[in-house]
Amino acid sequence: MSEKHTGAIIPVVRGQVACPSGQTVTLDRCRFCVHSTQFQVQGSMVPSPARAYCSRQRRGGEEIDLRAVEAVVCDDRSGEGYRSIMNIIS
Repeated sequence: MSEKHTGAIIPVVRGQVACPSGQTVTLDRCRFCVHSTQFQVQGSMVPSPARAYCSRQRRGGEEIDLRAVEAVVCDDRSGEGYRSIMNIIS
């Protein structure tokens, strides 16, 4: 069963993702980006830590093991690049 997502699916390569803006960022940074909507972990899509925090959709309080993330769904359609969720929630 496939799960619905909007945005580009970007594969994780050696713990990094290539943003649509051309930047390459680590997953540690990507998890706090407003554009990361979902992480693919063991074939399943889960809310990214940034979106989970904002929407309170935490996975039973579990922290995502970044080493297990296979891909990131990114909704950055304008090429803005990394923008911290902390700027929005603070």
